[in-house]
Amino acid sequence: MKFFRNKEIVRILFLQLCLSAAAVITAFLWEARFGFFTLLLSLLFLIIHIASTYRRYKRIYDLSADIDRILHGEEIQVSLSDYQEGELGVLQSEIYKMTIRLREQKQQLQDDKIYLADLIADISHQIRTPLTSINLLVSFLSEPGVTDECRVELTQKLLNLLSRIDWLITTLLKMSKLDAGTVRFKRETVPMEELVREFTAPLLVPVELREQNLVINANGNFTGDIAWTVEAISNIVKNCMEHTPNGGVIGINASENALYSEIVISDNGSGIDAEDLPHIFERFYKGKQSDEKSFGIGLALARTIITSQNGTVKAENLAPNGARFTVRFYKGTI
Repeated sequence: MKFFRNKEIVRILFLQLCLSAAAVITAFLWEARFGFFTLLLSLLFLIIHIASTYRRYKRIYDLSADIDRILHGEEIQVSLSDYQEGELGVLQSEIYKMTIRLREQKQQLQDDKIYLADLIADISHQIRTPLTSINLLVSFLSEPGVTDECRVELTQKLLNLLSRIDWLITTLLKMSKLDAGTVRFKRETVPMEELVREFTAPLLVPVELREQNLVINANGNFTGDIAWTVEAISNIVKNCMEHTPNGGVIGINASENALYSEIVISDNGSGIDAEDLPHIFERFYKGKQSDEKSFGIGLALARTIITSQNGTVKAENLAPNGARFTVRFYKGTI
Protein backbone atom coordinates (compact mmCIF):
# COMPACT_ATOMS: atom_id res chain seq x y z
CA MET A 1 0.00 0.00 0.00
CA LYS A 2 1.10 3.55 -0.71
CA PHE A 3 0.19 4.36 2.87
CA PHE A 4 3.01 2.23 4.27
CA ARG A 5 5.50 3.57 1.69
CA ASN A 6 5.59 6.81 3.60
CA LYS A 7 8.83 6.70 5.60
CA GLU A 8 7.53 9.13 8.21
CA ILE A 9 4.47 6.96 8.90
CA VAL A 10 6.60 3.79 9.08
CA ARG A 11 9.02 5.51 11.46
CA ILE A 12 6.23 6.64 13.78
CA LEU A 13 4.57 3.20 13.74
CA PHE A 14 7.88 1.52 14.54
CA LEU A 15 8.43 3.89 17.46
CA GLN A 16 4.90 3.29 18.74
CA LEU A 17 5.33 -0.51 18.43
CA CYS A 18 8.58 -0.36 20.39
CA LEU A 19 6.97 1.70 23.16
CA SER A 20 3.92 -0.56 23.23
CA ALA A 21 6.09 -3.69 23.39
CA ALA A 22 8.11 -2.20 26.26
CA ALA A 23 4.92 -1.31 28.13
CA VAL A 24 3.37 -4.77 27.58
CA ILE A 25 6.54 -6.59 28.72
CA THR A 26 6.80 -4.42 31.81
CA ALA A 27 3.12 -5.02 32.62
CA PHE A 28 3.51 -8.80 32.22
CA LEU A 29 6.50 -8.77 34.53
CA TRP A 30 4.41 -6.90 37.07
CA GLU A 31 1.30 -9.06 36.73
CA ALA A 32 -0.22 -11.17 33.95
CA ARG A 33 -3.65 -9.52 33.98
CA PHE A 34 -2.02 -6.08 33.76
CA GLY A 35 -0.04 -7.40 30.81
CA PHE A 36 -3.15 -8.51 28.91
CA PHE A 37 -4.88 -5.21 29.68
CA THR A 38 -1.85 -3.23 28.46
CA LEU A 39 -1.64 -5.38 25.32
CA LEU A 40 -5.30 -4.75 24.43
CA LEU A 41 -4.97 -1.03 25.18
CA SER A 42 -1.84 -0.75 23.05
CA LEU A 43 -3.51 -2.58 20.15
CA LEU A 44 -6.55 -0.26 20.43
CA PHE A 45 -4.35 2.85 20.40
CA LEU A 46 -2.37 1.44 17.46
CA ILE A 47 -5.55 0.77 15.44
CA ILE A 48 -6.94 4.25 16.23
CA HIS A 49 -3.62 5.86 15.28
CA ILE A 50 -3.37 3.93 11.99
CA ALA A 51 -7.01 4.71 11.08
CA SER A 52 -6.73 8.45 11.84
CA THR A 53 -3.37 8.71 10.10
CA TYR A 54 -4.72 6.85 7.06
CA ARG A 55 -7.75 9.14 6.91
CA ARG A 56 -5.54 12.24 7.14
CA TYR A 57 -3.12 10.82 4.56
CA LYS A 58 -6.03 10.10 2.19
CA ARG A 59 -7.34 13.65 2.51
CA ILE A 60 -3.89 15.00 1.71
CA TYR A 61 -3.65 12.65 -1.26
CA ASP A 62 -7.08 13.71 -2.55
CA LEU A 63 -6.15 17.35 -2.07
CA SER A 64 -2.91 16.92 -3.99
CA ALA A 65 -4.82 15.13 -6.75
CA ASP A 66 -7.25 18.07 -6.96
CA ILE A 67 -4.33 20.50 -7.20
CA ASP A 68 -2.79 18.39 -9.95
CA ARG A 69 -6.05 18.44 -11.92
CA ILE A 70 -6.36 22.18 -11.44
CA LEU A 71 -2.82 22.69 -12.74
CA HIS A 72 -3.78 20.67 -15.82
CA GLY A 73 -6.77 22.92 -16.51
CA GLU A 74 -9.60 20.77 -15.19
CA GLU A 75 -12.57 22.36 -13.44
CA ILE A 76 -12.86 21.27 -9.80
CA GLN A 77 -16.15 21.92 -8.03
CA VAL A 78 -15.79 23.26 -4.49
CA SER A 79 -18.04 21.58 -1.90
CA LEU A 80 -18.87 23.59 1.22
CA SER A 81 -19.17 20.35 3.20
CA ASP A 82 -15.41 19.85 2.82
CA TYR A 83 -14.67 22.96 4.88
CA GLN A 84 -14.06 21.63 8.38
CA GLU A 85 -12.06 22.63 11.42
CA GLY A 86 -8.50 21.49 11.88
CA GLU A 87 -5.20 22.12 10.17
CA LEU A 88 -6.10 20.13 7.06
CA GLY A 89 -9.46 21.91 6.84
CA VAL A 90 -7.73 25.30 7.00
CA LEU A 91 -5.20 24.19 4.37
CA GLN A 92 -7.96 22.88 2.13
CA SER A 93 -9.93 26.10 2.53
CA GLU A 94 -6.92 28.25 1.60
CA ILE A 95 -6.11 26.07 -1.41
CA TYR A 96 -9.64 26.35 -2.74
CA LYS A 97 -9.55 30.11 -2.21
CA MET A 98 -6.37 30.17 -4.25
CA THR A 99 -8.10 28.01 -6.87
CA ILE A 100 -10.98 30.47 -7.19
CA ARG A 101 -8.52 33.35 -7.47
CA LEU A 102 -6.56 31.54 -10.18
CA ARG A 103 -9.77 30.91 -12.10
CA GLU A 104 -10.68 34.59 -11.90
CA GLN A 105 -7.23 35.59 -13.12
CA LYS A 106 -7.44 33.06 -15.94
CA GLN A 107 -10.81 34.45 -17.01
CA GLN A 108 -9.50 38.00 -16.73
CA LEU A 109 -6.51 37.15 -18.91
CA GLN A 110 -8.83 35.54 -21.44
CA ASP A 111 -11.06 38.61 -21.45
CA ASP A 112 -8.00 40.85 -21.85
CA LYS A 113 -6.87 38.81 -24.85
CA ILE A 114 -10.28 39.14 -26.48
CA TYR A 115 -10.39 42.85 -25.69
CA LEU A 116 -6.90 43.36 -27.09
CA ALA A 117 -7.74 41.45 -30.27
CA ASP A 118 -10.92 43.47 -30.77
CA LEU A 119 -9.06 46.70 -30.05
CA ILE A 120 -6.33 45.93 -32.58
CA ALA A 121 -8.99 45.04 -35.15
CA ASP A 122 -10.82 48.32 -34.49
CA ILE A 123 -7.63 50.38 -34.68
CA SER A 124 -6.54 48.72 -37.92
CA HIS A 125 -9.99 49.34 -39.39
CA GLN A 126 -9.99 52.99 -38.33
CA ILE A 127 -6.50 53.60 -39.78
CA ARG A 128 -7.08 51.55 -42.93
CA THR A 129 -9.90 53.83 -44.13
CA PRO A 130 -7.87 57.08 -44.29
CA LEU A 131 -4.82 55.18 -45.56
CA THR A 132 -6.86 53.89 -48.49
CA SER A 133 -7.90 57.46 -49.28
CA ILE A 134 -4.28 58.60 -49.02
CA ASN A 135 -3.17 55.92 -51.47
CA LEU A 136 -5.83 57.05 -53.95
CA LEU A 137 -4.85 60.70 -53.60
CA VAL A 138 -1.17 59.89 -54.04
CA SER A 139 -1.99 57.92 -57.19
CA PHE A 140 -3.94 60.92 -58.53
CA LEU A 141 -1.03 63.24 -57.75
CA SER A 142 1.40 60.96 -59.58
CA GLU A 143 -0.61 61.07 -62.79
CA PRO A 144 0.79 63.31 -65.54
CA GLY A 145 -1.12 66.39 -66.54
CA VAL A 146 -2.47 67.25 -63.07
CA THR A 147 -3.17 70.96 -62.89
CA ASP A 148 -1.73 73.13 -60.13
CA GLU A 149 -5.19 73.87 -58.80
CA CYS A 150 -6.03 70.17 -58.59
CA ARG A 151 -2.64 69.43 -57.04
CA VAL A 152 -3.23 72.01 -54.30
CA GLU A 153 -6.68 70.57 -53.59
CA LEU A 154 -5.38 67.00 -53.41
CA THR A 155 -2.49 68.08 -51.19
CA GLN A 156 -4.91 69.77 -48.80
CA LYS A 157 -6.97 66.58 -48.60
CA LEU A 158 -3.79 64.62 -47.89
CA LEU A 159 -2.91 66.98 -45.04
CA ASN A 160 -6.39 66.63 -43.57
CA LEU A 161 -6.21 62.83 -43.69
CA LEU A 162 -2.74 62.79 -42.15
CA SER A 163 -3.87 65.13 -39.36
CA ARG A 164 -6.79 62.78 -38.66
CA ILE A 165 -4.45 59.80 -38.38
CA ASP A 166 -2.11 61.80 -36.15
CA TRP A 167 -5.03 62.79 -33.90
CA LEU A 168 -6.23 59.18 -33.73
CA ILE A 169 -2.80 57.83 -32.76
CA THR A 170 -2.29 60.58 -30.16
CA THR A 171 -5.70 59.91 -28.63
CA LEU A 172 -5.14 56.15 -28.55
CA LEU A 173 -1.80 56.66 -26.79
CA LYS A 174 -3.52 58.81 -24.18
CA MET A 175 -6.20 56.17 -23.65
CA SER A 176 -3.60 53.41 -23.36
CA LYS A 177 -1.82 55.40 -20.63
CA LEU A 178 -5.11 55.88 -18.80
CA ASP A 179 -6.01 52.20 -19.12
CA ALA A 180 -2.56 51.17 -17.86
CA GLY A 181 -2.88 53.49 -14.86
CA THR A 182 0.39 55.30 -15.59
CA VAL A 183 -1.17 58.78 -15.61
CA ARG A 184 -0.66 60.76 -12.41
CA PHE A 185 -3.51 63.22 -12.05
CA LYS A 186 -2.69 66.50 -10.36
CA ARG A 187 -4.83 68.12 -7.68
CA GLU A 188 -5.26 71.77 -8.57
CA THR A 189 -8.01 74.14 -7.46
CA VAL A 190 -9.25 76.79 -9.87
CA PRO A 191 -12.46 78.79 -10.19
CA MET A 192 -15.12 77.21 -12.38
CA GLU A 193 -15.10 80.26 -14.62
CA GLU A 194 -11.44 79.70 -15.45
CA LEU A 195 -11.99 75.99 -16.13
CA VAL A 196 -14.91 76.73 -18.46
CA ARG A 197 -12.86 79.36 -20.24
CA GLU A 198 -10.08 76.81 -20.75
CA PHE A 199 -12.19 74.05 -22.34
CA THR A 200 -14.30 76.40 -24.48
CA ALA A 201 -11.37 78.42 -25.88
CA PRO A 202 -10.49 75.96 -28.72
CA LEU A 203 -14.14 75.86 -29.83
CA LEU A 204 -14.98 79.57 -29.93
CA VAL A 205 -14.07 79.94 -33.61
CA PRO A 206 -16.12 76.97 -34.93
CA VAL A 207 -19.02 78.02 -32.68
CA GLU A 208 -18.89 81.51 -34.16
CA LEU A 209 -18.70 80.16 -37.72
CA ARG A 210 -21.83 78.11 -37.05
CA GLU A 211 -23.49 81.19 -35.55
CA GLN A 212 -24.25 79.21 -32.42
CA ASN A 213 -24.89 80.85 -29.07
CA LEU A 214 -22.75 79.69 -26.14
CA VAL A 215 -24.48 80.40 -22.81
CA ILE A 216 -22.21 79.99 -19.76
CA ASN A 217 -23.09 80.12 -16.08
CA ALA A 218 -20.23 79.17 -13.74
CA ASN A 219 -19.66 79.55 -10.01
CA GLY A 220 -17.69 77.79 -7.32
CA ASN A 221 -14.35 75.99 -7.65
CA PHE A 222 -13.02 72.85 -9.27
CA THR A 223 -10.32 70.58 -7.85
CA GLY A 224 -8.56 68.12 -10.14
CA ASP A 225 -6.17 67.85 -13.06
CA ILE A 226 -6.88 70.91 -15.19
CA ALA A 227 -5.21 69.77 -18.43
CA TRP A 228 -6.86 66.34 -18.56
CA THR A 229 -10.24 67.70 -17.47
CA VAL A 230 -10.14 70.40 -20.13
CA GLU A 231 -9.54 67.74 -22.78
CA ALA A 232 -12.40 65.58 -21.50
CA ILE A 233 -15.00 68.35 -21.27
CA SER A 234 -13.94 69.94 -24.57
CA ASN A 235 -14.67 66.62 -26.31
CA ILE A 236 -18.19 66.66 -24.87
CA VAL A 237 -18.76 70.30 -25.85
CA LYS A 238 -17.42 69.56 -29.33
CA ASN A 239 -19.88 66.68 -29.66
CA CYS A 240 -22.76 68.98 -28.69
CA MET A 241 -21.54 71.62 -31.13
CA GLU A 242 -21.43 69.14 -34.02
CA HIS A 243 -24.99 67.98 -33.35
CA THR A 244 -26.47 71.45 -32.88
CA PRO A 245 -27.78 73.22 -35.99
CA ASN A 246 -26.51 76.60 -37.10
CA GLY A 247 -27.94 79.30 -34.87
CA GLY A 248 -28.55 76.81 -32.05
CA VAL A 249 -27.79 77.20 -28.35
CA ILE A 250 -25.20 75.35 -26.24
CA GLY A 251 -25.52 75.82 -22.51
CA ILE A 252 -22.81 75.23 -19.93
CA ASN A 253 -23.69 75.34 -16.24
CA ALA A 254 -20.87 74.74 -13.77
CA SER A 255 -21.39 74.69 -10.01
CA GLU A 256 -20.00 73.27 -6.77
CA ASN A 257 -21.54 71.92 -3.60
CA ALA A 258 -20.34 70.05 -0.54
CA LEU A 259 -20.36 66.68 -2.33
CA TYR A 260 -19.17 67.33 -5.87
CA SER A 261 -18.32 69.78 -8.64
CA GLU A 262 -20.80 69.57 -11.50
CA ILE A 263 -20.63 70.62 -15.14
CA VAL A 264 -23.78 70.31 -17.25
CA ILE A 265 -23.52 70.74 -21.04
CA SER A 266 -26.78 70.90 -22.98
CA ASP A 267 -27.87 71.76 -26.52
CA ASN A 268 -31.03 72.14 -28.54
CA GLY A 269 -29.92 69.89 -31.38
CA SER A 270 -31.39 66.67 -32.67
CA GLY A 271 -30.60 64.72 -29.49
CA ILE A 272 -29.23 61.18 -29.25
CA ASP A 273 -30.91 58.23 -30.91
CA ALA A 274 -32.48 55.86 -28.38
CA GLU A 275 -30.43 52.93 -29.74
CA ASP A 276 -27.20 54.93 -29.50
CA LEU A 277 -27.74 56.35 -26.02
CA PRO A 278 -26.45 53.27 -24.06
CA HIS A 279 -23.35 53.01 -26.26
CA ILE A 280 -22.15 56.56 -26.95
CA PHE A 281 -19.29 56.29 -24.43
CA GLU A 282 -18.00 53.03 -25.90
CA ARG A 283 -14.71 53.09 -27.77
CA PHE A 284 -15.04 53.32 -31.58
CA TYR A 285 -18.83 53.42 -31.36
CA LYS A 286 -20.36 55.66 -34.01
CA GLY A 287 -24.02 56.58 -33.76
CA LYS A 288 -26.46 56.95 -36.60
CA GLN A 289 -26.02 60.72 -36.63
CA SER A 290 -22.22 60.69 -36.38
CA ASP A 291 -20.08 62.41 -38.94
CA GLU A 292 -18.36 60.08 -41.39
CA LYS A 293 -15.03 61.60 -40.37
CA SER A 294 -15.62 60.71 -36.74
CA PHE A 295 -13.58 57.91 -35.15
CA GLY A 296 -15.92 57.42 -32.19
CA ILE A 297 -13.33 57.77 -29.43
CA GLY A 298 -13.77 61.36 -28.25
CA LEU A 299 -16.53 60.58 -25.75
CA ALA A 300 -14.80 57.34 -24.74
CA LEU A 301 -11.66 59.31 -23.87
CA ALA A 302 -13.76 61.86 -21.97
CA ARG A 303 -15.41 59.15 -19.85
CA THR A 304 -12.07 57.49 -19.10
CA ILE A 305 -10.54 60.78 -17.92
CA ILE A 306 -13.58 61.66 -15.81
CA THR A 307 -13.95 58.27 -14.12
CA SER A 308 -10.20 58.19 -13.42
CA GLN A 309 -10.69 61.33 -11.30
CA ASN A 310 -13.47 59.89 -9.15
CA GLY A 311 -16.14 61.29 -11.44
CA THR A 312 -19.21 60.22 -13.38
CA VAL A 313 -20.70 61.29 -16.71
CA LYS A 314 -24.28 60.77 -17.85
CA ALA A 315 -25.95 61.48 -21.19
CA GLU A 316 -29.67 61.95 -21.68
CA ASN A 317 -32.13 63.47 -24.11
CA LEU A 318 -34.12 66.62 -23.42
CA ALA A 319 -37.72 67.32 -24.33
CA PRO A 320 -38.75 68.32 -26.95
CA ASN A 321 -35.24 68.14 -28.46
CA GLY A 322 -31.62 68.36 -27.54
CA ALA A 323 -29.21 66.43 -25.34
CA ARG A 324 -27.63 66.95 -21.95
CA PHE A 325 -24.34 65.67 -20.51
CA THR A 326 -23.94 65.78 -16.72
CA VAL A 327 -20.40 65.52 -15.37
CA ARG A 328 -19.72 65.25 -11.67
CA PHE A 329 -16.38 65.14 -9.85
CA TYR A 330 -16.93 63.83 -6.34
CA LYS A 331 -14.89 65.14 -3.45
CA GLY A 332 -14.90 61.78 -1.67
CA THR A 333 -15.12 58.09 -2.48
CA ILE A 334 -18.31 57.05 -4.24
